[in-house]
Amino acid sequence: MAVPLTNVTGSSFGQLFRISTFGESHGGAVGVVLDGCPPRLKLDLEAIQFDLDRRRPGQSRLVTQRNEDDRVEILSGLFEGQTLGTSIAMLVHNLDARPGAYEDMKDLFRPSHADFTTEAKYGVRNWQGGGRASARETIGRVAAAAVARQLLAKTCGIEVLAWVSSVRDIEAKVDAATVTLDDVEADPTRCPDTTATVAMTEAIEAARADGNSLGGTVTCVARHVPAGLGEPVFDKLDADLAKAMMSLPATKGFEIGSGFAGTLMTGREHNDAFVPGADGPTTETNRSGGVQGGISNGATIEFKVAFKPTATISSEQSTVDRDNKPVTLAAKGRHDPCVLPRAVPMVEAMALLVLADHWLRQQATDVL
Repeated sequence: MAVPLTNVTGSSFGQLFRISTFGESHGGAVGVVLDGCPPRLKLDLEAIQFDLDRRRPGQSRLVTQRNEDDRVEILSGLFEGQTLGTSIAMLVHNLDARPGAYEDMKDLFRPSHADFTTEAKYGVRNWQGGGRASARETIGRVAAAAVARQLLAKTCGIEVLAWVSSVRDIEAKVDAATVTLDDVEADPTRCPDTTATVAMTEAIEAARADGNSLGGTVTCVARHVPAGLGEPVFDKLDADLAKAMMSLPATKGFEIGSGFAGTLMTGREHNDAFVPGADGPTTETNRSGGVQGGISNGATIEFKVAFKPTATISSEQSTVDRDNKPVTLAAKGRHDPCVLPRAVPMVEAMALLVLADHWLRQQATDVL
């Protein structure tokens, strides 16, 4: 048997504001251990639960009907409503797990899932659902990020907000400068464009009825980010945001600012000209997406994340089993016909974790 050279499992993220998540989709519980949160931060526990409620299954007819309350238990690191500066452990029990629903698929490799690759890496896998590759793992990220949200709001006023900007070829028209949380939460699609929501809902429901699924994009903004966050050269702010977003299940693309559209511009068209601002230099445009040279420039950070169609569909698909023999699979069980509505709080979570980590790192830099 090969002896591991390291204990690193890829389940931790961040440097100063650091999380380690644990648990499987159909195990007893999932959760997170958060290290590095400063002491004496008063935590609003209802606000933590609010973010988890936005992520949970069964919240509308557009998402998986797994029935989970996702009530969070804080096991350590909190006393009389304040953080102690020690590890914060948070736990959510799996109450509606149905591992037996996957019995018929335990020897099959589901198309575009992590079944084959996980087994290729470890030689063993938990076939009950997606295991660690399941979106249920993100509960720990969202819970920890709810703490980061409160830390950033109280220390430097950073606000992070995401929304569904497209489902397949249905594009929303949203003013990123004025969109609010109430706008996003007004519809189960989590798209603030009331015209696009109708078409998105119809498309998602049609895909479910057809045994199929849809993908799309989530746009995210981080407002009031101070200039100076980011650690060149390998820990650039936009590089860390890209890694964070691409660590989410079902992600397939990331772009910040002008993104790929910037390749069609000239330098004169693309450059963000500096002008005097009330609190220092500011830019007339924001094609950089709030980050230049890997460091925040004080403008709103704006980026977009692409999500593939949900891999689990009820239509018949060709695949192979563990013996490399061809078989046909029509997946059963509960799944999201489109991950986008529940991906919104996940995208916010990863942005908050990155920004909290870099904000703390900047405090260590500003010592003189």
